[in-house]
Amino acid sequence: TLLLMLCFGALGAGNGALTIDAAALCPHIPRGQFPGQAVVCGLYREGGIRSVEIGSVMFGKDARLELVRLAMPRRVYTQSHMDYVVEVCAALHERRERLRGLHIVHEPPVLRHFTARFEEL
Repeated sequence: TLLLMLCFGALGAGNGALTIDAAALCPHIPRGQFPGQAVVCGLYREGGIRSVEIGSVMFGKDARLELVRLAMPRRVYTQSHMDYVVEVCAALHERRERLRGLHIVHEPPVLRHFTARFEEL
């Protein structure tokens, strides 16, 4: 199955998100190699889908989960948008073994998840 959790209402009335469990999707990528960020890069490469990592890049060693979040504001996206996202996620799921871990080549002293730079391993 495609490891997706629908979290509608997580941000307040009318907002929601699609959350992908990157650790479960990519068990071949160790936590220290940022599996969430690898999935973020994979979604963008596969279909131009922008998302955000919520895991070890954002929270460092204190991260409990490796998640990827796709925001879905109400009344902004059409059914065809959602169908496209599902298709891209399914394609990424089929090729998940090709995703590679990352390492940070530059990070600012604070809020590294905004401007850190990575290289694939």
